[in-house]
This record gives sequence, C-alpha cells and structure tokens, in this order.
Amino acid sequence: MNVEDLVRHSLREQAGEQPPPDAGFADRVLTTRRRRRTRRTASVAAATAAVVGIAVAVPLLGGGEPDTRPAVGLRQDGVQAHPDQSPPRQAIGAGETVLAAHYTTELRTESAKRGTMERTYWLLDTKTGTYKKDTRWSYVAVAPGLKTAAVLERGLPAHRIGLLDLASGRVERWIPVQHGVGGLAFSHDGSRLVATTYKEDPDLRTKEKMNGPDGPVWEWTSAYGASSRSGFYILDIGRGTGSYGWSAVPPGNNINARQDFAFSRSGDLVYGQYIGDRDGLQRFYSFDGAKAAAPAGERHLRSDVPARLSPDGRLAALGLSKEVDGSPGRSYSSILDPRTGKEVTKVRGAQLLAWADDKRLIAWERVTGLDEPYRPRLVLVTLGSDKVVPLSGVREPDKDMQQQGWEPVFARR
Repeated sequence: MNVEDLVRHSLREQAGEQPPPDAGFADRVLTTRRRRRTRRTASVAAATAAVVGIAVAVPLLGGGEPDTRPAVGLRQDGVQAHPDQSPPRQAIGAGETVLAAHYTTELRTESAKRGTMERTYWLLDTKTGTYKKDTRWSYVAVAPGLKTAAVLERGLPAHRIGLLDLASGRVERWIPVQHGVGGLAFSHDGSRLVATTYKEDPDLRTKEKMNGPDGPVWEWTSAYGASSRSGFYILDIGRGTGSYGWSAVPPGNNINARQDFAFSRSGDLVYGQYIGDRDGLQRFYSFDGAKAAAPAGERHLRSDVPARLSPDGRLAALGLSKEVDGSPGRSYSSILDPRTGKEVTKVRGAQLLAWADDKRLIAWERVTGLDEPYRPRLVLVTLGSDKVVPLSGVREPDKDMQQQGWEPVFARR
C-alpha cells in the first residue's frame, strides 16, 4: 500500500484513536530550548478602541514577473539540503517550501537592569541561493513567492512597516502606522498582512533577583504579567493598493509578553495563542477585534505547531506524541483529520514546522539520545515512512538566556 492509499485508508477508518499527550509533554522534551522557558502568565494593557483607514499604494506581490525561486542546489526530488551547515549558508527547502530566512537572538542591554532580545536576520538571496546578513531589521516576514518581505526597523514597537523587494534589497514602500507594531505575518495566499501592535517592546527583558538552586541569582526575564499587546492592523495588499485599519483587542492576563497574531487558512480571521489548562491553545478574532469561532478545519489545531494544515487542507500537523530511545532517539508527531480531530497517523519529527507538500513535512528532529542534551537539525519527513532526510546541520543548545541559536523562517515558493 503506497502513502496515498495509507492516508486515505486511515482517514476512512479513523485509525489510531489514541488520546493526545498530556499537557506539557512537548515542553518537557524540549526543555533545553530557551524559548520554552518564558514565563507563561501575562496581561494585556487596556486598549483604546479606534479604527484608522488609509489608502496606500503598495507594490504587487506577484504579477507576471520571472520566477525567482532559488534553484541553486535543487535536486530532482525538489530537495535542497546542506546537512553540513548550521546555520545554513546555502538555500534549504523541499517541495513548495523554502527556508526564506533565519535569525539569531541576543540580549542588547540598555541599562544595568533593562535590555531587549534583538534579532539578527539572514535573508535568502534568490539569485545566488545563499543567505545574506541584513542588520537593518528587528522583524521580518516573507510573503509567498519570495519576492517581498514585510520588515520592521530597529527599536520596537515600530511606527512604519516596510515592504522590502528581496531581489534588490530596497524598501519599495513605507506604510506609517499610528499604533506601534512588533510582529508581522502574511496570509496563506500572500494578499494580506496582519501587524500585531504593542505599547512597549514585546522583547523587553528586565534583570530581577530570582531564587536559584544555590540561592538568589539575578536573571534576565521577559515582561510576563505585563504584556503590552494592544491589537492589530489588517493590510490588504494583494491588489496593488491597500487599506488598513486598527482593531483593539480586549485586555487579559493569559498571554505571553510577545504573542503575535497570525491568519487563519482562509485569511478572513486572525488567531493568537493564549495560556490555559493545556498547551497550544488558540483564540480566533474577526477583523474588528471581536472573538470568533474557530473555523471547522482549524478548531483541532495547536497554536504552537507552525505547520498547521497541509496544502490541500485535508491533514493537520499536531504536536509531539511519542519518543523512542536509541542512539539517536526517534521522535514522532501526530497527523490529524482536521475535521474530526482524530489521529490519522504519526510521522517522524519532534516539531513539525512546515508542509513541503501533501505528504512531506519539514521538522526539527533530535540527533541525540533521550538522556542527552537536546540537539536538533532540520529534516524532511514523509507520511508512511520512518526515514528522515537531513536538510541542515545540527543546532547546538543555547549557552544561556542572553543568546539564542538560529531559528528558521519558512515561505512558500
């Protein structure tokens, strides 16, 4: 039975009706990743209800331009792999997905007790198939097609959004905003952009005295319990001209300091993570900031699993569900029927990051045993197969909270 038959049969029979892992399972396995150590209580500052509408000329994201996909190193199976490179220097991708950028994070101190976690990006040059350092930006989101990126300058929250031409490296248009922006995300089709607004830098860190195993120690911590997220802008940029408005989000005390919004698959709702009785909870909003019911195909997804729905929308990536000891250990994540929430199968990988096509995904997978420090690499995994194809070199554990290793930014070709 081939993979397609396997998946079809599994969907029909609703195989593998195993309960999901208990709360916190994925976090316990990935504890050496420092980003899992963020304090998990937060509150949103009170937002002022207002809506701003402005018409802005914006360059088209697609059109009849030549194909700019990075073909350097592309194999016949559509895989670009450089398992000797970490962080990658040459293009990595598979199927319709490519590593469009990657970034590292480092603490930049402003005073003895105040600092911010600042990102440094390497963007894919589609002409050479290599990643080039670009220190201008504090935040980058790459649109499908790899022609345009939305960028924010240093010093968050930013009061203008740039639309960067990835071929030339020039900002083609600046869009001013009244409410400061700290995060960006494109819709699945690239026609819309959601910009999450904050009253303060969402990556702010303060130095506080904490109780350690050997007594009090000073640690840099995020602004948990005092998130300044205030709402979001929606920019409709797919038609060459765009209008945007700001919507306030009611305050709450159950989000992290940085908790950016992202689009639903259809692009007519946004969602954000919130903290509750289990991991990966998500809450959807309409464009006016009102709470909305989750779409039928997304109600069973987790906000902390980036891959979400397959390209055809028939399968859903879920979190880590099983690990097998060995040298190295093997991780398995769940694949669901998004309509029912039932598990269809398991696939290799500790964290499912992006779908390469309807049968393959890009994931982080460990190269160490379960009793060793967690060291992952990017791999390509396939439904119905236990094989993993290394795409990148091994990412080493973070040395401390003040410096974090490279993180991937994926986009559809």
